[in-house]
Amino acid sequence: MFILKRQDVEISTVQHPTRDQQVPILSYQGQTFRLVSVFKASQEVEAKALWRSLTDNRGKACVLLEEPERFSVWGKIRLEQLGTDTGSHSSAEILTLASILLLQAVYMDIEDLLGNRQVKLFEKDITGVLQQKQFPQVSSPESAKALITVEPSQMPKLPTWQETHVIILLEELHKLGKIYFGDTNFAHQLEDRLQDMEDDELLVFLAWLNQSPLGKLWH
Repeated sequence: MFILKRQDVEISTVQHPTRDQQVPILSYQGQTFRLVSVFKASQEVEAKALWRSLTDNRGKACVLLEEPERFSVWGKIRLEQLGTDTGSHSSAEILTLASILLLQAVYMDIEDLLGNRQVKLFEKDITGVLQQKQFPQVSSPESAKALITVEPSQMPKLPTWQETHVIILLEELHKLGKIYFGDTNFAHQLEDRLQDMEDDELLVFLAWLNQSPLGKLWH
């Protein structure tokens, strides 16, 4: 969308309405943008690749800010979004939320396209992964079933996962999906599956995914 210099924009911080943290906000021509990712001055190629991927490939409204000591990518946001329930997740929670939504989307596709018997087998397979890898708060079959079937917005709280848990889940989910569907087309409809996420949170997840080896699997 835009490549801007520091003198073109105004950067401020706002107090997050539900968290004890300050959120950096970039203002440009009456529009506001939230920080998505920061790169060193030596990482110009990587910064531009992420910005171009989000704007050209994903159709997102983003700013690439060029400064002497760094590059940064910012995604468009309405300030009132910061106060919504779904717009108040930490970075780790955003990754967790996105991975759960992808898991549930694959589960529903298997149920719709392959039927009840196959979805039961998938449920058993994914529960085995969660137990074997010792995922926090979903080690029992009952809690695993809830993770697959209960909308994240209806969960009392998201499980407390680290980035490594998200990576493992997305790797294993891709392997299982390929086995059940016979190809990897299911991994190409990423944003359709994540349409329940707030735009700025989706940007954070896509930026993380683009810089991860998982980006080659889920695109």
